[in-house]
Amino acid sequence: MNQIEINGFLRIFIPFFILLELLTSIIFYKEYKNEVENLEKSISYNMDICNYNMDDNIYACSDYKIEFFNENKDIFTDSFLKKEGKNRDILYRENNLFYKYYSIPKYNLYLKISYDVSSYKEKIETCKDNRIKEISMATLGVLLFTLFFSFYSLYPLNQAFKLTQEFIKDILHDFNTPISSLLLNVKTLPKTKDSYDKIHRIEHSLDTILSLQDNLRNYLKEHPKQNEEFDLLDLVYERVEPLENLYPKLNFLIEGKSIRIYTHKASISRILDNILVNASKYNKKDGDVIVKIGEKSITISDTGEGIKNAKIIFNRFYKEHERGLGIGLHIVKKLCSELKIKIEVQSKVDEGTAFTLIFRKDMIVSI
Repeated sequence: MNQIEINGFLRIFIPFFILLELLTSIIFYKEYKNEVENLEKSISYNMDICNYNMDDNIYACSDYKIEFFNENKDIFTDSFLKKEGKNRDILYRENNLFYKYYSIPKYNLYLKISYDVSSYKEKIETCKDNRIKEISMATLGVLLFTLFFSFYSLYPLNQAFKLTQEFIKDILHDFNTPISSLLLNVKTLPKTKDSYDKIHRIEHSLDTILSLQDNLRNYLKEHPKQNEEFDLLDLVYERVEPLENLYPKLNFLIEGKSIRIYTHKASISRILDNILVNASKYNKKDGDVIVKIGEKSITISDTGEGIKNAKIIFNRFYKEHERGLGIGLHIVKKLCSELKIKIEVQSKVDEGTAFTLIFRKDMIVSI
């Protein structure tokens, strides 16, 4: 699976799994609470049985402690029960006992039936352990079902994505022959004063097509990258030089000192190219393209049109102009993510845009 497929899979799998797991947990929790409630009801019910039929239910009452109190004792009078809020036939819990009070008017006695909480806790722990085992098995089932559902849902999208990749590859392959032929023929044309501008425009158009080809190739392929050490300042000069010829009316300014970094050079070149081309293409007449190299970052800014929706500028196929395919900045973001380079963008309409690449410390070899 490539990065796009992995992202799509996670977007389906994670929320669906969390939702099913949450629903499963709620169901098992309610079952557990019902079992606890039923156990307490069972204790209360057995106490009632002991009260009405002690002689016939000796076995049923063996786990219960039975005490008789004479009603003449003040602490067991009816007024005391009411004062303390102790109502007959209600199950109470105090210290380590469950207990209930029963009145025996015929013999002027009160009956207190109690049950040891430790036995109750043992049953609760057993119930809890059973629920944990069940929910663990249910979680495994939810996991397998979610995996199946996610792969099943992604299958038609994966097929469509593969068809799109093959289609783009075919187009790129078919473009190679006419573009190569055009380049060869343009180079053979005599560059007179009258034809210079026309030939220059043709070369500029061909360079634009080549740049689009490179973007499409980067969009299609993953990058198992071979890192290398290189000078960032030298690379910037190398990438800016052809743009100075293509955009002679723009001012290209490079500031900062040389720093050596260790990463995938081709990817950094592609990132710089895409940002620099946009800064040039959407700049104002006689505008500036400024490249500033810091100790661990590089900022490319322009005095151009600015970006209206900077928050979504990296989205695939998003564009604010009719020109282009809308994948250049998406590829920039993709490559930055692969190289683990932080990218920030600041833009104001009609004032310009600035892109900043912040390198990891381990990328910086020397300054």
